[in-house]
Amino acid sequence: MADTTTTQATESMEDYKRELESSFRKLSEGDIITGTVIAVTEEEVTLDLKYYASGIIKAADLSNDPDFNPMESIHIGDTLEATIIRMDNGEGNLLLSCKEANDILAWDRLNKYMEDCTNLKVRIKGIVPSGVIAYVEGIRGFIPASHLSLDYVEDCNPWLGKDIDVRVITVDKSRTKLVLSAKVIERERAQEAHNHKISMLAPGSIVEGTVETLMPYGAFINIGDGLSGLVHISQISTRRIKKPGEVLEVGQKIKAKILNTNDNKISLSMRVLEEETADLEATFLDNSAAEYTSHESASTNLGSLLANLKLDL
Repeated sequence: MADTTTTQATESMEDYKRELESSFRKLSEGDIITGTVIAVTEEEVTLDLKYYASGIIKAADLSNDPDFNPMESIHIGDTLEATIIRMDNGEGNLLLSCKEANDILAWDRLNKYMEDCTNLKVRIKGIVPSGVIAYVEGIRGFIPASHLSLDYVEDCNPWLGKDIDVRVITVDKSRTKLVLSAKVIERERAQEAHNHKISMLAPGSIVEGTVETLMPYGAFINIGDGLSGLVHISQISTRRIKKPGEVLEVGQKIKAKILNTNDNKISLSMRVLEEETADLEATFLDNSAAEYTSHESASTNLGSLLANLKLDL
């Protein structure tokens, strides 16, 4: 028990020593420091800096986003980085600015987001010619209309106020240029959904589809649900053909067997289905012939038996 008490006392003294040294560390205007939020109002945010004075950030110095609301976005316990813009705000506290710190630090974070392909949720805050405006890390970002959706966007106004997922695609600090895209995320999600549909197809199953494109190497078949498969020219017919057009035409309805779905590509065969159908027909004919022969033999034997039978009248 004594050892435990001694250890706790030692740790408390070490903590006190660190806090004391921290409180007397030398700070200067222009330094970027980190603090913990201890109070939030609509007018300002107060930070605990582990210093003899607290840090005050006025609402106007929190973000470049004109619609930024401290009460909604900042909470007690949050950690903020800010630049010291005045060592004494007139009340013995340090006057800080997140905006100034952000102008330095945010671009590094934005580059990191771009490198890591990080998905970010943003709110559309403004409409400009050929696109919309959203803020990331307090930096004004531009989303071209062509990158709002996979679909063509003619009018951006309905997008105002919407929350969307975006990815950083261009970061240029020297030109204060930040470009975002929702389209790249939608494209990936659509591809994932497409691949999932393909994964649900069972090789060996038979599908019906419509010839949508003829190529020198084969035909693409629309099998529905947004999926298309390729029938290679060697898999179109049991007879040798020089081009798919000898057998198929665009718009034609066909049946084919799924050979495989390797690499999320659907490989189909009409030839295999034709061969299997021919085999089934041959088997049916053989069985019918055998059955007919057996029946004929049975009839003959019965006739012979009756012919040789002598009846006493």
